[in-house]
Amino acid sequence: MTDQTQPVSSTAPAAKARAKAPFSLSRLPDAVTGWLLSLPLVLVLFFFLLLPIAMIVVVSFWGATEFSIYPAFQFDNYEFLLTSPVTYQVFLNTVKYALITWAITLVIGFTVAYFLAFHVRTLTWQIVLFLLCTIPFWTSNIIRMISWIPFLGRNGIANSTLISMGVIDEPLEWLLFSDFSVILAFVHLYTLFMVVPIFNTMMRIDRSLIEAAYDNGASGLQTLTNVIIPLTKPGIMIGSIFVVTLVMGDFITVRFMSGSQKANVGRLISNDIALLQYPSAAATAVILLITVLLVISILLRFVDIRKEL
Repeated sequence: MTDQTQPVSSTAPAAKARAKAPFSLSRLPDAVTGWLLSLPLVLVLFFFLLLPIAMIVVVSFWGATEFSIYPAFQFDNYEFLLTSPVTYQVFLNTVKYALITWAITLVIGFTVAYFLAFHVRTLTWQIVLFLLCTIPFWTSNIIRMISWIPFLGRNGIANSTLISMGVIDEPLEWLLFSDFSVILAFVHLYTLFMVVPIFNTMMRIDRSLIEAAYDNGASGLQTLTNVIIPLTKPGIMIGSIFVVTLVMGDFITVRFMSGSQKANVGRLISNDIALLQYPSAAATAVILLITVLLVISILLRFVDIRKEL
């Protein structure tokens, strides 16, 4: 007697198990899974970055009187800004602060990072010295900035020391409430933003490349200019973006360290807000944003930042 029993398909239990299994992202197409995983970040960026910028752009076209603000679509704010010589003077002052601060922080940051990466041999001492560089960040920017005022003042520590040493006969007036004090405060506040990315890039350099340069007869200067600096370029660009954008947007440092005698774009926006001229402040912010984006786009042409992130 022949067995008439049909073999049961082995895929049936698996299909039933998949049908009863809870929902899983692995069951979706890769494209859909990618969009779902990125959705929280997209929502955060939309509500906390894109939406506020869009609101600023919209308000920049509104009108304002002495006592009120009214919705409109007009170019009066931009026309006033782009035809006023004060605007160009303030932007040039902002660019001047950014360029000088960038140059000084680049020299200091590269030197400190080079010392930590190539002259400190043990990881423990690298961590200790790096943490020492971060100690000033344990206090607020305003406290660190204001601490320069009694040091640089007419009767401050700097002038008193120079007079007691016989270097000068009378106090130096330009030490405080001047471009010098503003740039000094900027360098003090933002040098670490240049040190960190450069140091991070230098630690990734293969030490065998440096040994190969020395083995081929390269001097220390040739190794620095032909090996270390080209390989450190991504860190330099990232640090430059940090420093330039922070300086161009800072206004409180200019206000305190110049004694309200100097101005930058941030102070221009702050003054408009204090006078309740929000459309004018928004228009100035849009122009500043476009300027900063142009600077960043120029810097990004020198390096592929995606390889470093």
